[in-house]
Amino acid sequence: MDGNPFFETWNTPFSVPPFERIGTAHFLPAIEAGIAAQTAEIEAIASSPEPADFANTIEAFERSGEALRRVVLVFRNLSGTLSDEPMRAVERDAAPLLARHRSAVYLNPPLFARIDAVFSARQSLGLNGEPMRLLERIHKNFVRAGARLDTDGRARLGEITERLATLGTQFSQNILKDETAFTLKLHGDADLQGLPEEFRAGAAALAAERGIDASHAVSLSRGSVETFLAYSARRDLRETLLNAFLARGGNGGDSDNSAIIAQTAALRAERARLLGYATYADYKLDDTMAQTPKAVRGLLDRVWSAGKAQAAREQGRLQEMIRAEGGNFALAAHDWRYYSEKLLRADYSIDEAELRSYFPLDGMIEAAFFVAGKLFGLAFEERRDIPLYHPDVRAFEAKDAQGRHVALFLGDYFARPSKHSGAWMSAFRAQRRFGGQTRPVIVNVLNAAKPAAGNPALLSLGEAHTLFHEFGHALHGMLSNVTYATLSGTAVSTDFVELPSQLFEHWLLRPEVLRRFARHARTGEALPEALLERVRAARRFNQGFNTVEYCASAYVDLDLHSAPPAEAADPMAFERAVLARIGKPNAIPMRHRGPHFSHVFSGEGYAAGYYSYLWSEVLDADAFAAFEETGDAFNPELAAKLREFIYSAGNLRDPKEAYIAFRGRLPSADALLAKRGLSEATA
Repeated sequence: MDGNPFFETWNTPFSVPPFERIGTAHFLPAIEAGIAAQTAEIEAIASSPEPADFANTIEAFERSGEALRRVVLVFRNLSGTLSDEPMRAVERDAAPLLARHRSAVYLNPPLFARIDAVFSARQSLGLNGEPMRLLERIHKNFVRAGARLDTDGRARLGEITERLATLGTQFSQNILKDETAFTLKLHGDADLQGLPEEFRAGAAALAAERGIDASHAVSLSRGSVETFLAYSARRDLRETLLNAFLARGGNGGDSDNSAIIAQTAALRAERARLLGYATYADYKLDDTMAQTPKAVRGLLDRVWSAGKAQAAREQGRLQEMIRAEGGNFALAAHDWRYYSEKLLRADYSIDEAELRSYFPLDGMIEAAFFVAGKLFGLAFEERRDIPLYHPDVRAFEAKDAQGRHVALFLGDYFARPSKHSGAWMSAFRAQRRFGGQTRPVIVNVLNAAKPAAGNPALLSLGEAHTLFHEFGHALHGMLSNVTYATLSGTAVSTDFVELPSQLFEHWLLRPEVLRRFARHARTGEALPEALLERVRAARRFNQGFNTVEYCASAYVDLDLHSAPPAEAADPMAFERAVLARIGKPNAIPMRHRGPHFSHVFSGEGYAAGYYSYLWSEVLDADAFAAFEETGDAFNPELAAKLREFIYSAGNLRDPKEAYIAFRGRLPSADALLAKRGLSEATA
């Protein structure tokens, strides 16, 4: 243990991990020691001769596992952003180890007997507010983990949990393997037709960085793929790149995820049955706002019919454009973004390549900070004295209006081969007051294309939305103001957790934000007023496509976790059957196909829950409408309520109660349909 930073006090600014001293070899010993420490703590609680009460059982359980949490939070963050083969090997070893330990905790009969005793006596304990909520959540977590099962049931559930952890790790590593194995090679001007200069420069830098025998190269990061599909005049290369992107995790061989999906679905279904639920979807949704698969399907069906009708109109216009250009082919999936980009220029005089120059990464970071300041009184100062895990990462200290420290925010914005694809928010430390005031350390991870040396990093409008989205999650973690870590920040149901993130996106396109921060990366010129108005007018452009690609993935996720395992034994056939049933247009690909659906199969956060983005969009559309109704997008009174009941409240109350406390009522889907421009887009 000598020299292992996880066994030392961190005398760093804000006690952040001393990344420069942490090596791959340190993780497994620290995880094993953390497991041993919490095992002893749990044994002390479970075997206590004192009658169970809130302090010696519930708060004692809340206090346990601190050493393990510290190493696991660092490990999980770095395994997603600095993944090499040694790190992946540790990940494969640690996944079953951690799952086995979790089962040992949550399936511990003497421990649960004490928790259950406190829960049964809760009305006589004088608890209210947060302590009562903590008791209810811990008890429910134990019940949902199988604590009420008999000996055989607990043993089988432990086996299932351990196997699922291993499968989830294999799933994510297989995707990364496919993503790093493929690069689209471009040779000279013939392969670069239509591509913006800024994209060409980045593609040349990537080819040089990877030592590829080509002048330019394109990776499978989503941002690079979508940009290439929008601008490349080479239809054959668009098809090659999109096919590779859609095939991630499904290419056959040792990185194919099809068998993992089938095993995962079967094990999840078995666990649900053990716990008394008809399907895994029933089990998973029982602890969400939606509560039932029927409620989810009702929302999906309503949005799907309107979205598909709008997509058909969009497809018709794109096909007309192909014919007008003399094309003699049907619109295909690799054509949609290319011709949509042309249509955007025709309808709104918007050139996305030109627009990118007005969305520099630095400006959008400042824009997000500005909105957080206007709404919540936060100020951000870049810190250059903070240990960081990669040279691209930046650190900012968040302070309140009185200059007091609120949180440390890390931004990791650029794609690299060692980083998993996508964008996410995570924490190296969560906020809590129990055991002493602990302020959070929050990180946002994006995968924007890194520019060539000397060039500014530019974002597409979609990537700017992603930055705002993830920063909304970050604010949910940074503004957390609760006593117990179990209830802190984003520890809420999946169909509520997207409300703070999606709501924050609305402020990106506010004129007062764009006028100030959407400035040309080289000239500093503000986004021209006429272009600003066209950008705002185009907010609903291509929403049929966006709705269909998202909902198709949500349907497959819900149906797979609602079906008997035998029906999902061939996941790809099952996926095709679902898409045929709902009538997905062939020209629109799913946003996430099964073999690379990390939301659903790399872990369980969004399993049977990918619908959550749509459910939360009902909330965010209605919530922003509340600001619009006041005539002030930064209305101070409403912003204060938003902070109190949503951003800083963690899981202090039921999500429906939290939303009603902010808005005064629950929303309907009407605001969502209006936001997407689908209100009139019926079949």
